[in-house]
Amino acid sequence: MSDFLTDIRQIISEARRQAVRSVNHALTVMYWHIGNRIVEEEQRGKERADYKAYLLKDLAHTLEKEFGDGFSRRQLELMRQLYMVFPIANALSSELTWTHYKHLIRLDDADKRAFYIAEATKNAWTVRDLERQIHSLLYERLLLSQDKESVLAIAQGTSNPSEAFQIIKDPTVLEFLGLKPQSSYYEEDIETAIITHIQAFLLELGNGFSFVARQKRLNIEGDEFRIDLVFYNRLLQCFVLFDIKMDKITHKDLGQLQMYVNYYDREVKEDFERSTIGVLLCADKNDAVVKYSLPEDNKQIFASKYLLTLPTEQQLLDEIKKEWERLGNNTRDKL
Repeated sequence: MSDFLTDIRQIISEARRQAVRSVNHALTVMYWHIGNRIVEEEQRGKERADYKAYLLKDLAHTLEKEFGDGFSRRQLELMRQLYMVFPIANALSSELTWTHYKHLIRLDDADKRAFYIAEATKNAWTVRDLERQIHSLLYERLLLSQDKESVLAIAQGTSNPSEAFQIIKDPTVLEFLGLKPQSSYYEEDIETAIITHIQAFLLELGNGFSFVARQKRLNIEGDEFRIDLVFYNRLLQCFVLFDIKMDKITHKDLGQLQMYVNYYDREVKEDFERSTIGVLLCADKNDAVVKYSLPEDNKQIFASKYLLTLPTEQQLLDEIKKEWERLGNNTRDKL
């Protein structure tokens, strides 16, 4: 009987989800058609310079009386913009709501827009998830390590990541932990906060990650070590080890993480799995120390500076530009 009830509940829940999705998509398409009609009317009245100025004002005045606040002048402007950005109605995803699209149409770069549409659709992002990823400049942070074509291909599912650098972000934005930057913490405080907000942390990590262990104990011939956080990435088919450091990282920190990675490669991973990745999440880092502590052909060890607050867009852009200049590989023109 319990299995029977579970099946019935699932049928009802799925039907409701489909109904809501269908209604949301119908609303978005309706707004697109209104935007289309507004643009047609504007173009027809182009001989009169003041036509556009009063068209939306008068239309909003009439529609608000009949249909309510959802047809204010600002809303009509957004409908017009929806049509201008997506001139083909079939391009609108049925998985995304009108509120998703209100965020997407504000993006002025077509590639960036395509990236967020693909990611939001594939990962079933809520509007809040989408807003957070846009504000944390997810697209620009991914561009630090790869070109636009690769970023878009992975987002749209036409290609899977093949190298570790394609999934590691620097900086890593952890504003959802609710910790104040000016306060002093121990490493376990950050670790505990991440576990508490594991769903948000997985969203920040990106596609394919799953949580495996916290404080994973290693016993190496009597010496005991603990890895802060262990994840697995199913797209790369490898373990990803995170070590958290509250201070600026040193060559010793990198050496210890390399030992953890070596242990997992030799003792834990299966033959079909790819080499383990190690990530030092740190409050600060000296890029030169990282560079000279690791071999030139390093593809397994990464250092990522974490940010406990969501900076302004300009602050985050400045941080990303500094990293691009450090890389010195003609990536400066990506923004």
